Amino acid sequence: MSKVSWNYLLVLPAFFSGLLVLFSAASGSEIQRMPEPKSQATPNVENISSSIAAEQNQTQLTQSVEDVQVTKNTQTLANQIVPPQEKDQNGKQTSANQTNSMGQVTSVSELSDVQPTDWAFQALQSLVERYGCIAGYPSGDFRGNRALTRYEFAAGLNACLNRVNELIATSTESLATKEDLATLEKLREQFASELTTLRGRLDSLEVRNAEVEANQFSTTTKLVGDAIFIVADTFGDRPNSTAADDTQDTTQTFLGYRARLNFQTSFTGKDQLVTLITAGNNIPNLGSSSGTQMTRFAFDSDGRSDTYLSQLTYRFPLSSKATVWVGPRALQPAVFTPTLNAAVGGINGAVSRFATFNHTVYRPGFDGAGLAFGYKFSNQLQLSLGYIADNNQAPNPASRNGLFNGTHLALAQLTISPSRKLDIGLTYTRKYYIGNSGFNLTGGTGSTFARNPFEQNSTISNNFGLEFNWRASDRFTLGGWFGYTLANRNDTDEDATIINAALTFGFPDLFKKGNQGGFIVGVPPKVTSSDYRNRAGLLREDPDTSLHIEAFYTYRVNDNITITPDFYIITKPEHNGNNDPIWVGALRTTFTF
Repeated sequence: MSKVSWNYLLVLPAFFSGLLVLFSAASGSEIQRMPEPKSQATPNVENISSSIAAEQNQTQLTQSVEDVQVTKNTQTLANQIVPPQEKDQNGKQTSANQTNSMGQVTSVSELSDVQPTDWAFQALQSLVERYGCIAGYPSGDFRGNRALTRYEFAAGLNACLNRVNELIATSTESLATKEDLATLEKLREQFASELTTLRGRLDSLEVRNAEVEANQFSTTTKLVGDAIFIVADTFGDRPNSTAADDTQDTTQTFLGYRARLNFQTSFTGKDQLVTLITAGNNIPNLGSSSGTQMTRFAFDSDGRSDTYLSQLTYRFPLSSKATVWVGPRALQPAVFTPTLNAAVGGINGAVSRFATFNHTVYRPGFDGAGLAFGYKFSNQLQLSLGYIADNNQAPNPASRNGLFNGTHLALAQLTISPSRKLDIGLTYTRKYYIGNSGFNLTGGTGSTFARNPFEQNSTISNNFGLEFNWRASDRFTLGGWFGYTLANRNDTDEDATIINAALTFGFPDLFKKGNQGGFIVGVPPKVTSSDYRNRAGLLREDPDTSLHIEAFYTYRVNDNITITPDFYIITKPEHNGNNDPIWVGALRTTFTF
């Protein structure tokens, strides 16, 4: 018998019983998989960039999804059975998994889910304690009941064969039988094609990874972005009355666009600096032509068409459960607080401003500078806190214009997730506007009376919001909100009450996987009662109730292009039954990269 064959016979007594355990698992694909971890509602990390983060399809390798999944599972199993070997500074072989929480398993008792009563206990004990052929997962378990593919088994077999070669080189193990050696050769031949395929895929992945690293934008910064083209118009009767509560629709069909570059920089791997640059933002505010702000788009620009820095925020963790946000520009509540409206909001959702989220609590009405804090008590409970000042006033040291004594917003929200499918938000926001600030209470939506119940006098408001999102199934999501505002004219006894509400219906993968349908019906912000009278002695109360009814369908052309036809109607614009309905039609094309 040759020396090589003799060395093989020295190391195989119990090795094959362990291989048979793995082989049984490879054949048992009908075994039930372990349950998935419970998901949770998480805050949007950016405001305008939250729509990018939520909807952005990250740049992928040309390899198919199935290939990537197979490679990932295979590498995971290979690391579990025999951790990759590295050398320390002295040239000594060390395990790369030693940096994990568990490290190399030296006793089968270290595997928390392996018991002496298990039928494969002795085989696993031999593989672990005699051959060092299993490392286990960093969580301290073996996961022996999880089904594995032939590719995963091939990877494990290959790892153990490498371990056998190491043991052969030392010639320290006892004699094995010729039957064991024959079984080993049979297994090698049976999985030869899988091993060859696996080796080729890993080589291809290494080449592609090297190409990505060589051509990456930055070692610390990822660039994502979007561009929107939209053609739209409004329709309906255009009354010629000069009464203040009549709407004048003079909108003409237009074509607008907006482009954004989002630089997401991480210095530690857990933090993120968001630098958002917006250019060509000339999508008009429809309120100026239709006569009511109720027709506005979510992404309009009030006529601004230059290039400017639209967001600068920084997020970093304080602990595993606590996160801090700080930013001198556009630190909006939607950056750090779950708005619970992903089904119909965002860059590929509805186009109207009203449909985005509950504006009375989530939109301050100005670009914000300030500080926010998030704490995750558990998967079922999160706390969001934030203080935002007008970033045009925050750097101003003059009286009633500073960070803490000028126009500002303070927010607190509890996000409750009683199940994986249901999220509930309880939100409180306090807003303060100095006189003649030019800002409004409702984020640019609702009637004129609701936006400025006391005209341009100094105003304080207490805003309460209830939001929910219920993922009833993979194909249907129900959401909505109710907002209640108590506003006070500063230093007076004059009060106003404002309400708004909406129901949203989302239909993921409608007609085709990746597409999205949605329907929204609601009441834009409305003044239900007020003590304030204008110069003519009239109370600023809305006499009737408008409805916002909107439908959209987002068709995904590919991973980077979507087309969204959208249509909505405003009944009784400005909450006034004297005004005829206004219809808004839009066709949006979104490019993401």
